[in-house]
Amino acid sequence: MSVKIITEDDFNELVLRSKLPVLVDFYADWCGPCQSLAPVIEEIAEETAGSVSVYKMNIDQNRNFALEHSILSIPTLIIFQNGKTVNTMLGFNEKDKILKALKSAE
Repeated sequence: MSVKIITEDDFNELVLRSKLPVLVDFYADWCGPCQSLAPVIEEIAEETAGSVSVYKMNIDQNRNFALEHSILSIPTLIIFQNGKTVNTMLGFNEKDKILKALKSAE
């Protein structure tokens, strides 16, 4: 299973209107910590399929969106529930920490 890459055009529909908790990984291709986190995000997407939606957004391709939402460092992980931000994690985070944050959003 591959984590879907979203853009600012489908953000409202897929993230803010989701009935499930949503994890969005804001990343860039050139970012080393982002590349290290990518397999962790894939594992989380597989393990939480059906109970959490997991997406990635490239900040270089969605620069205005990133600026409007104050994404100033990457990787940034944001968990949304009912269209609202419920948790923000900066930098590389361990899988267990991310899963624990997701559990508290369910």
